[in-house]
Amino acid sequence: MKTTGNRSLILYVLSIAFAAGLLFFLGEYLLQGGQWAVQPFNRHISGGASMTGQIVDRTGMVLSSSNGKERVYNDDASIRKATLHAVGDDAGYISSSAQYRYRSELTGYNLFTGLGSPFGNRLGSDVTLTLDAELCKTAYTALNGRKGAVLLCNYKTGEILCMVSTPSFDPANPPEDLLDNPENYEGVYLNNALSGLYTPGSTFKIITSAAAIENIPDLDSRRFQCSGSKIINGNKITCTAVHGDQSFQDALGHSCNIAFGELAVEIGEEAMMKMAEEMGFGKSYSVDGVSTAKSVYNVKGASEDALAWSGIGQYTDQVNPYHMLRIMCAIAGNGTPVEPYTTKEVKTSFGMTTSQGKTSYGEALLSVSTASKLKEAMRSNVRDYYGEGLFPGMQACAKTGTGEVGEGKQPTGWIVGFSADEDTPFAFVAVVEEGGYGVSSAGPVASAVMQQAVQKYGK
Repeated sequence: MKTTGNRSLILYVLSIAFAAGLLFFLGEYLLQGGQWAVQPFNRHISGGASMTGQIVDRTGMVLSSSNGKERVYNDDASIRKATLHAVGDDAGYISSSAQYRYRSELTGYNLFTGLGSPFGNRLGSDVTLTLDAELCKTAYTALNGRKGAVLLCNYKTGEILCMVSTPSFDPANPPEDLLDNPENYEGVYLNNALSGLYTPGSTFKIITSAAAIENIPDLDSRRFQCSGSKIINGNKITCTAVHGDQSFQDALGHSCNIAFGELAVEIGEEAMMKMAEEMGFGKSYSVDGVSTAKSVYNVKGASEDALAWSGIGQYTDQVNPYHMLRIMCAIAGNGTPVEPYTTKEVKTSFGMTTSQGKTSYGEALLSVSTASKLKEAMRSNVRDYYGEGLFPGMQACAKTGTGEVGEGKQPTGWIVGFSADEDTPFAFVAVVEEGGYGVSSAGPVASAVMQQAVQKYGK
């Protein structure tokens, strides 16, 4: 009897384990079945022509579709290269792309008939992006073969109109040695706009400025002296020029390292880290399900000279372009950022919308007062220092940056900003690797895209 009882107990345990496993499998099937069906190792049944849905831009331009045999892309090679990281590649190596993220929707997968249909055909959904392919082409052309990233969005709606990452390749005609010689195509599968991290250079002075505004009551009446260099903690902080006696606004316009190094030291480690955290450093954001890289600012235990360099945008500072775009949206939006996104809608072949992008807002990064002062200061940068010709007729607010990266490489060029004109509510970020000074490398890139956006979408 004892043996029979033990055997019965084992059977009960096995039955419960089987039932639990079956329930777990069914749950995973309901939640993940579509992703299982379209994994790369199932491309013999799910790849290529089975992805019958189209990917189109905001104007209806087809960026990716199926001809019944294979995946085909836009006729313009420059558009194919400019939108590669947003649209995707045949192999599915660009995990941030629409072709990868929406692969189950593009195939028309459903729980009951899988990848097929009762009528013997496949019913893929169409994906509409918020991007304008022509704007992306303009950004790609302006980068002129240099590595980097460009972003432009509507800071009222959150729609990203331009997102370009380089290096790129033509998904319709991939290089034959793309996989055999990875050193020749380093970073080609990475979307720098979402996953890249760069030394910010003087664009970080926006964060230092915000900390100064909120922590130094007499900031507007302060005077800063720049003789081209200054010794802090026994180490030399250098500037690009001798700026002499200057106000805070002058110092930001001149992008004076001495003034901002002194400010960072005065503000202190704790307040600088607090401000960076409040403005989103150390956080990852979700862009239509894609997690962005986390910007880095950490001066815990840093020496005074290291703290000074951090406030200038050097030391160990690293910034993600999407995160910087979000900060621009916050300043333009009186302290509260819109959440930028790239998917306008996903619609089935029979016309039902299953997913739709919408305007949403994050938590405030800055007070209304601080955002207003930053907006005024950045407007002065363009009006009094860079020149209105950089962004003609736009009431542009901007900050350039030149991130020193060492190792014998040229600096990373940055420009970030937005239009203060309510009729052209666009925010932008442009980064050019080894571009040198931001105003001369990234500036023309952002200008070209902004001018086209204003002409096409301005009221």
